[in-house]
Amino acid sequence: MTAEAGLTITENAAKRISEIIAAEGEDGNMLRVSVYAGGCSGFSYSFDLDGATNDDDRIYEGHGIKVVVDEMSLGLIDGSEVDFVDDLIGASFRLNNPQASSGCGCGVSFSV
Repeated sequence: MTAEAGLTITENAAKRISEIIAAEGEDGNMLRVSVYAGGCSGFSYSFDLDGATNDDDRIYEGHGIKVVVDEMSLGLIDGSEVDFVDDLIGASFRLNNPQASSGCGCGVSFSV
């Protein structure tokens, strides 16, 4: 297995995560990014707030916020960039995943 590249967090994503955490009133929360089987391309991303970590989690920090990813999901998104985009199809978190060989138009489903 190659060395782990981890995740990077854009300034837009960090700003939006900070706003959501402030609105929730839970200062210890982090953005949890996970991958599960399903979606139109084979795998889908999930973005949730979480205040706890598990033994197999990795925590990445950027622009004052934390993103947590479980080890299994990290194998599929290692080297990715977490971004927040507000465009014509809506506002959402997106993962710029260099491992994805294809994806769908919604930006939350991919294949490797």
